[in-house]
Amino acid sequence: MTDQAVDVNSPDRIAEPPFLGRRRELAELRADLERAGLNTISGRKEPRARVLLVAGRPGSGRTALAEEITRRLRDGCPGGVVRVALTEPGGDPVPGERSARAVLAALGVQAPPGEAEDALTQRVRETLAERRALLLLDDALDAEQVDPLVPGTPDCLVVAVSRGPLTGIPDVRPCTVGGLDSAAAVELLGRYAGAVRITVDPQAAESLAEECGGQPAALLLAGGWLAARPTASVADLARRLRDLGPEPDVPVGDRPLARAFRLAYDALPSSVAYTLRLLTLAPAGLADAHTASALAGCSVPSAAAHLRDLAGLGMLRPAPGAGPGQVPAGRREDSADGRYVLPGCLVPLLRARTELQDRPGELRLARARMLERTVRLLRSCRAVTEPDGSPARKQLAALPRAMRFPSAAAAASWLRLNRPALLAAARVAAQDGELDTLARRLVAALVRALAAYEGTEAAAPDLYGLHHLVLDVARRRGLHRERAAALLNIGDLDARTGRTEDALARYRAALDAGRAAQDHYATGRAMESVGGAYQDLKDWHRAADWYGRALAQRLSRGERPDEARLYGRLGTVHAYAGAYDDALREWRAAVACHRRLDDSPGVARALSEVARVLEFAGRPHDSLRTCEEALEWAVLAGDERLRAALHLRLADTLERMGDPAAATLHRGRANRLLGPDEAQD
Repeated sequence: MTDQAVDVNSPDRIAEPPFLGRRRELAELRADLERAGLNTISGRKEPRARVLLVAGRPGSGRTALAEEITRRLRDGCPGGVVRVALTEPGGDPVPGERSARAVLAALGVQAPPGEAEDALTQRVRETLAERRALLLLDDALDAEQVDPLVPGTPDCLVVAVSRGPLTGIPDVRPCTVGGLDSAAAVELLGRYAGAVRITVDPQAAESLAEECGGQPAALLLAGGWLAARPTASVADLARRLRDLGPEPDVPVGDRPLARAFRLAYDALPSSVAYTLRLLTLAPAGLADAHTASALAGCSVPSAAAHLRDLAGLGMLRPAPGAGPGQVPAGRREDSADGRYVLPGCLVPLLRARTELQDRPGELRLARARMLERTVRLLRSCRAVTEPDGSPARKQLAALPRAMRFPSAAAAASWLRLNRPALLAAARVAAQDGELDTLARRLVAALVRALAAYEGTEAAAPDLYGLHHLVLDVARRRGLHRERAAALLNIGDLDARTGRTEDALARYRAALDAGRAAQDHYATGRAMESVGGAYQDLKDWHRAADWYGRALAQRLSRGERPDEARLYGRLGTVHAYAGAYDDALREWRAAVACHRRLDDSPGVARALSEVARVLEFAGRPHDSLRTCEEALEWAVLAGDERLRAALHLRLADTLERMGDPAAATLHRGRANRLLGPDEAQD
């Protein structure tokens, strides 16, 4: 399962066959929904959404039942249906921050990067309070994962899936899911094995369904085994399952699935079994031909064939959005036919096999191959947006055909579909501890791809988490330069979202890291950013102090463009503080820097700021002359918008000096430069 949020009404969802059985459970859930809550009985209005709980062990069909009741109830929820998995494929809980972001993303709400978990869950509840939506929370481990996401309005509905009761959420009655009834179990077998074999020996089919405990996951494996062996009988399979023994080390309720898996797995060719075991390393449990190829060390076509075989055997399921026409790269015959999900109920069984059959070093090598392939695909995804003849395009042409994207649209589709898996891959690489160089390359490639296709603003929430991953790796490895860069990036995102105090702490830490690395760029950038944070906090004295420190470093290194910018920033904060003489001195120094750089637009802008400060200082005549000089430089630079702005400033100054006729003349010139639409704005 992944932490991706999906609208179940989306056309990207896979068309599934009609739902089987579960009449009792569906009726129980309907009755629970219609049952009056404790607040209603006491005469009070329900303060929050009702929670329907589907409880059962993995492989029991609990998620399918939740999807079915959701499908039947969604017409009464015009606000849409959102599905979020609360557990990672390996069994770890999904952090609340990611779950809340997934819900918001599905609802089309952009949350600020770096926002705290409590604020995000509050945003979820506020958003859902304005719409009548249905929230499907799959694979919840405890009530602490579910409760913060429950909307505070009775107009919404929550369907939760868990292994057992969610103690702590009031007025929730679990609908316990066991095995399918005999008729539904036999029909499910027939979908895979073929109706003829079931019809000719119905008693054996019932016996087989009983051996599988009526569990859908076990029945799918049994049906896949039969589908792969057209000459085998249903009775023969039932006998084989009985002969496997009771699996004493496995809990009683999990034994049918464990035995069905053992029989199906032992019948796999060694290469296919090896691929299946390694799919437990696939990020977010999502696998395509490239992932399987890199993990198993085989060709892409061979990996695609293995995935198709495993899907036919019931060991993989199509992922949302998979299918022909959405191949990530290369031609269809060279790539996967789609993307697949490894069922969560099989992950513990496969990991037990992995511990017995695969060496840790081999697993690390497989993970490294997969991450390296991901880096190359991300670079290919980014390179396809570059112009023809660029270095990136030349590198793209050197890649194998299966790793090249035919167009930017195909690359964008691949990035969108695989985004949860790509982010999970970055987290896995950073947490491994032995693949830090690869982790840094992967994060860098993912950051560039997201920025290229979505822009830094839209991708900011994901970029915030990625920069934190780089920071973790840099701290672990003592990489001061990388730590400074990550802290600066995180600080910029904090500052952009109004968390100025947090940004200030990041910038100060980045300054320490830059000094430790003896990185002049990082230290200068950090000092300037500290000054900017103090400016945002309206602490003009400290802002000027830090800008002065940054300027001193730039002056010592002869970095003229940075000098000009910092003179301007100093002039700005001095003007805000009312120190107009100091402001004039700094802005005139900026003018001199721009002149030395032969930067006519820069000279014009700096002179316009000098004119502004002169006006604030009560020297309108000097301001007027300086503004006219700035206008001459703007004409020289050919900057019509700047010329128009200066004409408007001249008009305002002339009006205050009592010359409305001249002011009208300058406004007319500004209007002609801007055009009628912009002038009206």
